Amino acid sequence: MQKQRGVALIVVLLVVALVSISATDMGSRLQLQVKRSMSLKDNNQAYWLAIGAEQFAQKTIAQLIKQNNSTIDITQPWAQENIQFPVEGGFIEATLEDMQSCFNLNTLKSGGSAAGSTASATGSGSSNANQEHLEESFKRLLMTDGLDIPTFNRDTLKDALIDWLDEDSMLNGNYGAEDADYESLEHPYLAANTKMASKSELRLVKGVELSWLSKLMPLVCAIPDKQDFELNVNTLTPEKAPVLAALLGVSKSNAESIIGGIPFDTPQQFFSEPNVSAVNLNTDLQNMFVVKTRYFILHVKTTYNSATFKMSSVFKVASDDTVHVIRREFGGKL
Repeated sequence: MQKQRGVALIVVLLVVALVSISATDMGSRLQLQVKRSMSLKDNNQAYWLAIGAEQFAQKTIAQLIKQNNSTIDITQPWAQENIQFPVEGGFIEATLEDMQSCFNLNTLKSGGSAAGSTASATGSGSSNANQEHLEESFKRLLMTDGLDIPTFNRDTLKDALIDWLDEDSMLNGNYGAEDADYESLEHPYLAANTKMASKSELRLVKGVELSWLSKLMPLVCAIPDKQDFELNVNTLTPEKAPVLAALLGVSKSNAESIIGGIPFDTPQQFFSEPNVSAVNLNTDLQNMFVVKTRYFILHVKTTYNSATFKMSSVFKVASDDTVHVIRREFGGKL
């Protein structure tokens, strides 16, 4: 009888232990589920804060275009960096940038030209001259002091980038690259043969090395649906002087001197600058330089409780001055 009682006691203790373990496990799972739910809620709230910032920027651009007769310059309030908006439970940090204050890589695609230029039925004439000017300007940009890009890489990148953008499979120049060059890599892929959706694609192009790519990236951009080259001279900063120097074929110091005259009310005022007028730009090349902007990019970072969210949005100002979001990317800068 005593043995039976002892066995019964052991069984009871075992059951109690199992129930305790199960209860502890259930409690831990419940706590984990609660934390997951809270994290998901915070992330969703951070996302919607970013969308709210995007909509605010969209309205701001529309008002900016209307109030300034489409003339955009870097002295206007929108150009402030890292603007912070405190909100309940967190904050929004945003920077709005002009996408036409950099070298648009997509204009190197065969057929690109200065805005407003015309081409004959065979694609010859001023269009070819403008295309050659853009290619030479890009090569000069790669030669900028401080970028430290070796000569071979400069030549390779210029030719390979044109091949990356054009739609044919013919090698461009002496250093071009098509599908066969990328298929032979350890991790193979194909040439895009179309315009870049993001300048981050540049890292995939033959000739690019990560050791100097980060220095080049602030000077270039990729506007997805724009073929003609237009540089807003009013939104250039001294850091962007190499872009202007490359396009005009002048020294970096001369470009910085020109930028010191910002803002310009009209392109003609820009062309009257001594360092610009000395270049003797023809009419087609003059069309590359404007004081208006049709593309902006917003970089926004939101924080809500313990959640952080990053997003980049590209805006396009249509011909009727309405503003549209044409691209959105989560997780970092475009």
